[in-house]
Order: sequence, then structure tokens, then C-alpha cells
Amino acid sequence: MSASSVPAPRAELPDVAHHTVPLARALDWVGMENIALPIRVSDGAGGQLQVPASIDLSVDLANPDARGIHMSRLYLQLQEGLAREAITPAGLRHLLQDSVASQNGLSGRARLKLRYEALLQRRALESGYAGWKRYPVEIEATLDEGHLQLALTLAVEYSSTCPASAALSRQANAERFAADFADAASVPAAQVAGWLASERGMAATPHAQRSRAQVRVELRPQFDELPLVALIDALEAALATPVQTAVKRVDEQAFARLNAENLMFCEDAARRVAAVLAADPRVDRYEACVAHYESLHPHDAVARVAGQGTVQPR
Repeated sequence: MSASSVPAPRAELPDVAHHTVPLARALDWVGMENIALPIRVSDGAGGQLQVPASIDLSVDLANPDARGIHMSRLYLQLQEGLAREAITPAGLRHLLQDSVASQNGLSGRARLKLRYEALLQRRALESGYAGWKRYPVEIEATLDEGHLQLALTLAVEYSSTCPASAALSRQANAERFAADFADAASVPAAQVAGWLASERGMAATPHAQRSRAQVRVELRPQFDELPLVALIDALEAALATPVQTAVKRVDEQAFARLNAENLMFCEDAARRVAAVLAADPRVDRYEACVAHYESLHPHDAVARVAGQGTVQPR
């Protein structure tokens, strides 16, 4: 190789991070939002799934004279950490500790938010078929002076049948029955059953609508797993009418029965949700919002409730 073909030494790249800081002051949080990365989460059956997530990661900038944080180090540390750690309380603590360590003394706190959709298989009510439902999830984790704070936000969809509309429908059905059999001194049971099964037997139907319960829980730190699937199961059991996936006619009839047995205003649904969250020993504090997307009105009926967990962990 001739001397002319030898590449010249590469000049040192400029680094403006060491320049003087105008208006110097510490900053609460600096980082990145909407990072696209895969994460590993529990599948609810003892295994793990890899799912795509949108992630926010920040650290504080405690040194007022520092121009900025080491952003690329923070990103690379997160990418490597997520490949190594599953999303558990311990895994989140490790990710946040590594985020602080990546800043070489610039930071003392770290905050992480992960958003993804949990995809869970749900069985039909009667037929034995099964299908998949998605649940939006957000996990918040903050490490401050070694103390880990965890919060979990999720939403479930269910059906709500209006109690007032049900009562009005029953009255209309009774009035039609009285009109159709006004001249009969007695009516055989078989004739009544036939009338109820006919179109004449339903003068009115109560209105129902798809509804949504969104909850945010601050978790106590002494548990090894995030209780996502357990909370979803408990909330759907309490509401009693979660929306279905694969259904046959027998499932649809069972769903109609459940709606008749669980007539709910939004206030009723909010109380059911609050009872579940208050009784869970993993929950320290909770906030819940239920929204009934009205079929009678062009607006929604909404109830909100917040409180503290009343059951202390053993």
C-alpha cells in the first residue's frame, strides 16, 4: 500500500456537552418518549410473551452545570436491559437502577412508562369455544432514592343494561299481556309460554351499551409479579358481563341472561370495581373511571371513584 492510500487519522469528533450552560439549573426529568422496543411480559399461565411496546424513559438532571444527560447511553442501556429483564417488579427496579448508573453521577432518579396491549384468550360462556381479547396496559415505575413506586393502568370492556329501561320494558310487556288476555278468566301455562315466545310477548326491550372500566392502581412493593391478569379476571367477574369473543347462539343466550341478572347504572358499576380494588392486598391506592357509551343519549354516562386498599398484605 502506498503512502498516498493510507487513510488520514480521523479527527476527534466535537462534543458540545461540555460547553458552558446558559441559565444553569437542575431539571426534573430529561429523556425520551414513545420508544419502540419489545418487552417480555407474563402470559398469565406461568410463561412469558414478547410484545411490542411504546416506552418513555427519563432521569433527572441533578447537576445544574451539566449541559445534558447521556441520551444515547440511556437508550442503549434500556435496549440491553429489556432483552435481559422481564417486566416484573424486580426487573423494573434493575432497569431503573441501570438507567441512573448510565449517567455517571448526573442523575439520582429514573422513571419508566411502558404501554402495550395484553392479548388474553377468553372462553365462551357455554359452547366451549375460545377467542382472544386485547386489554390496553400502562405500567409506571419510578425509582427515587432507592424507593421503587409502581402503578398499573388497565381497561376492561363490558355490557351494561339500564335498570330504569328494564323496569319500563317490564311494565310495557305486562300491559300488553293484560290487553291480549283481558277476556280470559284463566290462561293455560302452555298458552302463556307460547305467547311469551312470540313477537307479541316482547312489547319493549331495555337499552344496553358497550361500556368501559379503566383503573389505575398504585401497587405495594412486596409482591414478585405484576397482578395484571389477576386484576382483569377479578374485575370481569365483578362486572359479570364482559364482552365476548367467539360465540354461538347458546353463548349469546347466556350473555343475555347475565345482562338481565346484572342491570347496572354507571354508579353500580363503579361501586363493583371499587369493591374489587379495595379488597386486593396488592393495591395501595386506586382510581377508577367507568363509562357507559349510551345508546339512549348522544352523551356518555360516567362515574369515577378513588380510594385506598383496605386489606393489608400478610
